[in-house]
Amino acid sequence: MYDLTGFQRDLLYVIAGQDEPHGLAVKDELEDYYEKEIHHGRLYPNLDTLVDKGLVEKGQRDRRTNYYTLTRRGERELDARHEWESQYVDR
Repeated sequence: MYDLTGFQRDLLYVIAGQDEPHGLAVKDELEDYYEKEIHHGRLYPNLDTLVDKGLVEKGQRDRRTNYYTLTRRGERELDARHEWESQYVDR
């Protein structure tokens, strides 16, 4: 996960916290968090990068709607990140 941007890590967290979210649901969550608009040109290429890295799987609900889930590797990477962070921040 060291080679991901902060935005890509945030995408992983949002996907992990929802049940097969579609792109717009992920976008809405991040817009709430960042308190600004997330453009499609930023969102979807980063989702595709996570798919290409094997961290996220993309499925198709219908011809216009994709959904996203973490792969096992994505889950392991989030767990490892959480362990690493907890060494420094234990609240």
